[in-house]
Amino acid sequence: MNLSPDIRLKRTNNTDTDFKSLVSLLDKFLQELNGEAQGDYAPHNKLDYLDTAVVVYLDDEPVGCGCFKQYSDDSVEIKRMFVSPAARGNGVASKILNELEVWATERSFKYAVLETLKTNTEAVNLYTKQSYKVIDNYGPYITLTNSVCMRKTL
Repeated sequence: MNLSPDIRLKRTNNTDTDFKSLVSLLDKFLQELNGEAQGDYAPHNKLDYLDTAVVVYLDDEPVGCGCFKQYSDDSVEIKRMFVSPAARGNGVASKILNELEVWATERSFKYAVLETLKTNTEAVNLYTKQSYKVIDNYGPYITLTNSVCMRKTL
C-alpha cells in the first residue's frame, strides 16, 4: 500500500489559475504575519508577466508555488514562494525551490537572491538549509527593517 503523497511539479507562468490562487493565499498569510507593515511590501510583490512559475500538486491538489524573475545579468530573484499550511512537512517547499534553481541554471543564471520576512522563521530556516546566505538588503528592501535578503550560488 502506497501511503506517500503523489507530488507533481508543473512549470507554467504567473497567469496560471492555480498559481494565482496560491499567490492569493500567500498574500493573506503575509498580511496576517506582517500586519499593517505589509503595505510597505505589497508593491514589491506585484509581478509583470513571467514565464518562470512553478506550481506543485499534492495528490492533484495545488499546494505550493514559486517563481523567479531576472534580477541582474547573472542573477534571478526568487519570488512568491508559498506552501499551503496543510501541505507543509512534505518537502514541497524544497521541491519548488530546487525546480526554480534548476530552471534558472538552464537559462544560464549563476546566482539566486531572495527576500523574506525575518519573522517568517520557517522560510528563513528553509533557505538556510538550502545553502542561502544572508546578504545586505538590496533594492527596495534596503529600508525595510523586517526584511532579510539572501543569496545562493547556483
